[in-house]
Amino acid sequence: MIYNSFDNPGLVKVLTFLQTHNTEYLSGQDLSDVLRISRVAVWKHIKKIQELGYTVESKQKLGYKLTQNSDALLPWEITSGLKTKKIGQQAVYFDSIDSTQNQALKMAEDTENNGTIIVAEKQTGGRGRSGRKWVSPKGGIWFSIIMHPRFDIGITTLFPIASALALSISLEKIFKISPELKWPNDITIKGKKLAGMLVDVSLESNKIENLVLGVGINFDVDTKQIEKNLKGTPNFYGVASLSDLKVKIRPVELVQSFLVELEKIYKLLDTKQTKKIISEWTKRSSTIGKNVKLNTVEGEIKGKAIRIDEDGALVVHHKKNTSRVIAGDIIHTK
Repeated sequence: MIYNSFDNPGLVKVLTFLQTHNTEYLSGQDLSDVLRISRVAVWKHIKKIQELGYTVESKQKLGYKLTQNSDALLPWEITSGLKTKKIGQQAVYFDSIDSTQNQALKMAEDTENNGTIIVAEKQTGGRGRSGRKWVSPKGGIWFSIIMHPRFDIGITTLFPIASALALSISLEKIFKISPELKWPNDITIKGKKLAGMLVDVSLESNKIENLVLGVGINFDVDTKQIEKNLKGTPNFYGVASLSDLKVKIRPVELVQSFLVELEKIYKLLDTKQTKKIISEWTKRSSTIGKNVKLNTVEGEIKGKAIRIDEDGALVVHHKKNTSRVIAGDIIHTK
């Protein structure tokens, strides 16, 4: 099942009318007259709306009444009232897909898709950094965003760090919690992984052609089952889920907040205000000041993480020397 921002205008019209009149019953004839569609079309749209997870009561002689919205991240749910100029203003939804990142990469060459978000209810082949498996069952928030940035190629390595900061700020605002940021791009709660970022960049003539940001958030998932699937894999350090917080928040609230914060971060990168990003990231970091062990392409590095540079590189002090690490697997040690 696939939906995008421009499909099903009739369904969206019926749904919007039900949402804006959710204190009363609306007859099929009223909906037909106001929306200028047949009663049969009204009935078909309402059946589809119910299939998409919305609760619509139906009573003879009274009509239809919307009593509960869907928690599915459908395109019109994401774009409705979204306070961004570009990011997230177009959306595509899949009930199941191998990987939103793979789909986004196929769409990324078209500049018309700048800012488009691709969402999946579940992924069958989700992937994390370095090609690792990312378990993506129903209940999580899995999406990718296509961008055609203008910022300098030299700070693309800072982008996943900056994106993780945007999500952290959103979580703080929406859930009133203080998540921590583990270098390079993990968001954690009580030392367990809540979310992660993946960035694929296409370069041409020393210029960014397109960039695809993949985001995975454990919103309402079975952490024990995921831990069972991932136990023993490299760099595994536990799984957290927002559902453990027992806070009633719809997934779309978090996604919309993140898109707003991401656009703010994007503007900072555009205007080369990297110091502000680094400062805010460092305040939330669980890595800076810790003893760490890093597995890099150049071998293992052990030392104390002292800061990140403007390109996102982690600076590690060891044996009276310092090393800059752009990419690698990290373990916090005692």
